[in-house]
Amino acid sequence: MIKRTTKIAMKRAKKKKNPFKFKLGSSKKNQVHLARRHARERRFRVFGFSAIAASMIFLLVFFASIIADGYSAFTQAQLRIVVTFDQSLVEKGNYRKILQNSLKQQFPEAKGRKQRFMLYKLVSKGGVNSLRKLVDNNPQIIGETDQVWLPASSLIDMYVKGKTNNEVDESKRKIKDLQIKWLEELQANNSVRSVFNTAFFTNGDSREPEQAGILGSIMGSIFSIVVCMLISMSIGIGAAVYLEEFAPKNKLTDLIEVNINNLAAVPSIIFGLLALAIYLNFFGMPRSSSLVGGFALAMLVLPTIVIASRNALAAVPPSIRFAATALGATKVQVTLHHTIPYALPGILTGTILGVARALGETAPLLMIGMVAFVADVPTGILDPATSLPTQIYLWADSPELGFVEKTSACIIILLLILGIVNGTAAYIRKKFQYDW
Repeated sequence: MIKRTTKIAMKRAKKKKNPFKFKLGSSKKNQVHLARRHARERRFRVFGFSAIAASMIFLLVFFASIIADGYSAFTQAQLRIVVTFDQSLVEKGNYRKILQNSLKQQFPEAKGRKQRFMLYKLVSKGGVNSLRKLVDNNPQIIGETDQVWLPASSLIDMYVKGKTNNEVDESKRKIKDLQIKWLEELQANNSVRSVFNTAFFTNGDSREPEQAGILGSIMGSIFSIVVCMLISMSIGIGAAVYLEEFAPKNKLTDLIEVNINNLAAVPSIIFGLLALAIYLNFFGMPRSSSLVGGFALAMLVLPTIVIASRNALAAVPPSIRFAATALGATKVQVTLHHTIPYALPGILTGTILGVARALGETAPLLMIGMVAFVADVPTGILDPATSLPTQIYLWADSPELGFVEKTSACIIILLLILGIVNGTAAYIRKKFQYDW
């Protein structure tokens, strides 16, 4: 009886049409619909590829423009000047007079105050310091005459690099025909050369473009980032572990989570205003210092680190926790010995990306005074300092051609640092992440 019933049911099922059965090309309407769908997919691919290609073109144009303007800052023009180290002037420490007398002896055709002033503008003001260092390193040169390579002024440096427009009238350009004549005489005597600009990496900021360097801003950025990491990593990771592993699920923790997510979207200048009100006005911390800059940047990246760390902790499978608990581990032991080690690659990646964001921030540092002109290289977190982004902001506001190329060169350095930081984060994520 059962077999007969089963056979009857199978026969009925074969006679019935399958409502889900679809024969491709069985209907002209279906073919048209399918062709339109494929056409939409092709258009979508073309639009997506066009967007990516346009963004890549804009990016290449940006990099090409920055590199074209900034690569010349890594070289510096030098002039070979015949210098007489007069003993009386050396004893007085009047190296400026030594340099001026040497230039007048080498170019006696410079007559009058105006022409001599143009003559003195051939050599950088830093040439005086070069002469002083030369005498300190070799006192036997006192009283003798020697040929010395001295850094050229920014005006001459731009001319040697071909950055000035000499086709306009003399009254409309800074470099004058007489200066060009003297420079051509030096070039004819092989007394002009271009060398690697070590001053760009060893000097602090300066009013003179040829003497300005990024060492002060780099040290300020390093001190600020160290303070930022110490604060944001300890507080951010600790808060993430507590909220994800230990905090009870109630309205208070929900409110904290919502506020953390909202803080991640707050404009960075708000954190600068907060740092100005709390750390400077209330606590009286030193203005323009790396310490206050680090505190301001720590507040900025703290929500990012908390969110990234919580996501890394939540990605650890619950089976890891259950297995450790089943073997007798306490909640703290499970978290410290199992959950955090497995989540550490994600935590480090989020932390590094947060630090990279802090490294490129400018607005919070502007509010606490780190945009001030700082000529001395800071030696500690309490010294007045600036950072690479604020140094770019300062130089970009200067009209001199020397500062224009220094701005682009500083942007190149900052992009390289950010590329290294983001590359490190990508390497850590790929190398140490677990595939569950």
